[in-house]
Amino acid sequence: MQKTILLALVGLFMGAAALAQGGGVKKTFPYEYKTGSLENGLKYYIIPMESKGLVAYYSIVRTGSRDEWEPGRSGFAHFFEHMMFRGTKKRPQSVYDSTVISLGADANAYTSDDITAYHLNFASEDLETVIDLESDRFQNLSYSENAFKTESGAVYGEYRKGKTNPFFVLWEKLKETAFTEHTYSHTTIGYEKDIANMPNMYDYSLSFYKRYYRPENVVIVVAGDVNEGTLVPLLEKYYGNWEKGYTEPQIKPEPEQTAPRTASVTYPGRSNPYIAIAYKNKAYNSKDRDYIATQLLGELAFGSNSDLYKKLYLEEQKVQYLGPSFSDNRDPFLNIVYAIVNSEEDIEYVRDQVYATVEKFKTEKVDEKQLENLKKRIKYSFLMNLDTPDAVAGGMAKKVAITGGLEDVDIEFNTMSEVTADDIMEAAQSLTENKRTTVILKGAK
Repeated sequence: MQKTILLALVGLFMGAAALAQGGGVKKTFPYEYKTGSLENGLKYYIIPMESKGLVAYYSIVRTGSRDEWEPGRSGFAHFFEHMMFRGTKKRPQSVYDSTVISLGADANAYTSDDITAYHLNFASEDLETVIDLESDRFQNLSYSENAFKTESGAVYGEYRKGKTNPFFVLWEKLKETAFTEHTYSHTTIGYEKDIANMPNMYDYSLSFYKRYYRPENVVIVVAGDVNEGTLVPLLEKYYGNWEKGYTEPQIKPEPEQTAPRTASVTYPGRSNPYIAIAYKNKAYNSKDRDYIATQLLGELAFGSNSDLYKKLYLEEQKVQYLGPSFSDNRDPFLNIVYAIVNSEEDIEYVRDQVYATVEKFKTEKVDEKQLENLKKRIKYSFLMNLDTPDAVAGGMAKKVAITGGLEDVDIEFNTMSEVTADDIMEAAQSLTENKRTTVILKGAK
C-alpha cells in the first residue's frame, strides 16, 4: 500500500504542469471513486483500492452538536452515538455485538461539532452481512426507557470524567465565551445541566432520532476491496425502503463580534497554565482563497516549524506546547492558538507573543519558498495517510459531513496551490482584536 501511495505521489507531481495547461481541477485524491444516490436521498461514495480483502464502511450522519438548537437539549448527537449500539427488535444489542465479533470486525463511532460517524472494518466477503446490520439499526433502532436512562447515566459519567482533563475545562469555557447565539457555544458532550436532565428526555430522544437519522442526512462511504456493481444493488436492497423525513435544525447565526473577549477558568486540581487565543473565522469553503490562506497562516505562524515555536519552546523554554487549531467547520467557527505555559509568571508574556506574531504577519511577507515547502508537506502528509481503507474513508469523513461530498478535496488543493505570500499577509488582516477571544486556565492553588 505504501508503494501504491508513493507511485500516486510521483504521478501527481510529475503531471501537475500538464494538468494545469489543460485546465480544470487538478487531481490530488489518488483513488478513483464512484458516487450516486438512492431515490430516498441516501448518498454513497465507493472507493475501490488495493487492500488485501479489507473494507471500511462509514455511515456519516451530517448531524453533530451544531444541530442541537433547542434549549435544554444539548448533548443528544453524542448520546445517539451510544444508543445506536443498543440494537433493534430484529437484532437486540447482544445479537448485534455477537455478530460483529463473529465477523472479526472492528465497529466504533464518534461525534463532533458537525458529524456523527459510525464505522466498521471487516473482510470483503462479509459486505452484505454488514450492510444488513447497519441498515437495520439506522432504520429500526429500538430501545426501552430503562435502557435510555442507563445510557444517559453513562454519558453523565463520561462528562464528569472529561472534567478531570484541563483541556476539556478550557475548551468548554472558550466555546461558551466565543459564541453567544450559535450552537457551537456548547461542547459535543453538551452542557452539564442538560446531561444531568437527560434521563427525563426519553420521548425527546425518539424525536431526535426520527428527525435526523434519515436517508437525506446520511452519506455512506465505503473503501477497500469493493466495487460499484456489487455494492449498489446491496445498498438499494437494504436501504431502499428507508423513508425520508429529515428536518433542518433552526440554528441561529452568530452575531458579528465587535470587541475582544476574555475569560479565565480555574481547574480544580494541579495544572500548568493553559492559554487559548481564538479568532472568528469563516465557514469552510474550498474555493475561497482567503480561507485557505488563513489555514496556511496558522501553521506558518504557530506550527512546529514557526519562529514563535522555536523561540518559546526551544530557545526560551517558556511553553510545554504551542500549536494552531485552524479547523474546518460547516458554519463560521474559530481559528485557535493553544499554549501550555511552564510557569504562571509567563502567562502574559506568552499571550502577548502570540498577539505580536499575528500583527507581524500583517506587515511582513512570508518567504515564498517557506510557503511552497509547507504546501508540499501538507500534500505529502495527506497522501501518505491514505494507506488503508479505514484511513481513506475515515480521513474523508469530516469533509463529507461539512460539504456533503468528496469533490471539495481536489478543489481545496487546487486553491491552496494558488495561494501566494501576499495572500498570507492579506489573510492575517482577518485576525483582528475585535474578533478575538482569549481564555486562560490556571490550576487550583
